[in-house]
Amino acid sequence: QVHLVESGGGSVQAGGSLRLSCAASRYPYNVYCLGWFRQAPGKEREEVAAIYTGGGKEAYTDSVKGRFTISQDNAKNTLYLQMNSLKPEDTAMYYCAAGPAVFVAGSCRLSETSVGYWGQGTQVTVSS
Repeated sequence: QVHLVESGGGSVQAGGSLRLSCAASRYPYNVYCLGWFRQAPGKEREEVAAIYTGGGKEAYTDSVKGRFTISQDNAKNTLYLQMNSLKPEDTAMYYCAAGPAVFVAGSCRLSETSVGYWGQGTQVTVSS
């Protein structure tokens, strides 16, 4: 029933920036986590960033720390991922996701198992 739609993907040169958006028809959980995953061809899907809807410390995979910022606009039911200083290795299909809140080391985290809803994905391609 929950519909997540990503947008903002595209092709950029290394060092460039993109902002991904994920519009949700509704947020289905009273307490929940929102996040972004990515999957490159031939590789496993990995969690990129996650945020608790109630606030707190965001979580990021090490490879994007300092470059990516996850944020949300509750009034618009929209999740964002600001991606700066993009690298070719960031090339992947990016998915937004929502799931019940699970806290690890003080941050809300998502996993393939915990995610209840996935977006369709938006492609990010970073060229060198």
